[in-house]
Amino acid sequence: MSDFEGRLGRLEEIAERLRDGSVQIDEAAELFEEGVRLSRTLDRELRRIERRVEILANQPVDGQSEDQEPALELFPDLEGPTEPGGES
Repeated sequence: MSDFEGRLGRLEEIAERLRDGSVQIDEAAELFEEGVRLSRTLDRELRRIERRVEILANQPVDGQSEDQEPALELFPDLEGPTEPGGES
């Protein structure tokens, strides 16, 4: 299982099996250990992805100086409020 979604799906499957209480104690312990390993690897991967997104979001756009805040609006060229429901 190498993709994030597949590992997350497996973790959800393990949690469901442990919740339903139909597994023997030995199998429950093995499932719990597998779940902890999956949880830790998924957490590390999410943290890495969050750092990449943060870096990308904070990179200056062409023509923007480094001390300016990045423009995160979807349509920065349009005038008017950026709040939903606001009037132009």
